[in-house]
Amino acid sequence: MEKQPVLINVPAAKDSHRWVAVTALLLAIGIILHTISPNIGGVTPNWTIAMYSITISLTNPSLSRALGIGFVAGLTIVPSSKSAFPLGNIASELAGATTACLLVKLFLAAHLEKFKFKGFIIGGIATMISGGVFTFILKLVLNLPIMMWVTAMLPVVAIVGVVNGIVTQVLYTPVRRLFFMQGGKKDE
Repeated sequence: MEKQPVLINVPAAKDSHRWVAVTALLLAIGIILHTISPNIGGVTPNWTIAMYSITISLTNPSLSRALGIGFVAGLTIVPSSKSAFPLGNIASELAGATTACLLVKLFLAAHLEKFKFKGFIIGGIATMISGGVFTFILKLVLNLPIMMWVTAMLPVVAIVGVVNGIVTQVLYTPVRRLFFMQGGKKDE
């Protein structure tokens, strides 16, 4: 008589793929807002960076996952880009997502994960790094003088970084509440 194998029941890890759903949802929202947001005085918030900064802050992904988030964000922005070189978004979003990931890990290592202005800092700095990379690529592609990049492009990047820091900070808390909500109740 053959011995029956014993079945082992392994429960699924609680919310093990929640980060995927949150990432997809927030990137979709960011891309829609990126597409429809008007340019006001040369400044448009980069909603996609704000959204992946929030996602990375909430999920603390590995660096390889953060690179994946940045790559997807860069690819999805290309069709709605208003720039002279849309493909530069791929490299710039990889840099921005990497920056956000490293900042989250730095906050955790310093035991500052509950720091009140974490969203502002992560969103703002990720935007400045992403924008710096993007505008430098644009400078190279268009063969612009370095002084134009430094005196005209980087100041706009800094302004957008501050705006994005504010956007990220304002959206972080409500998104965090939704992310940790379980069955209609907060689970923080």
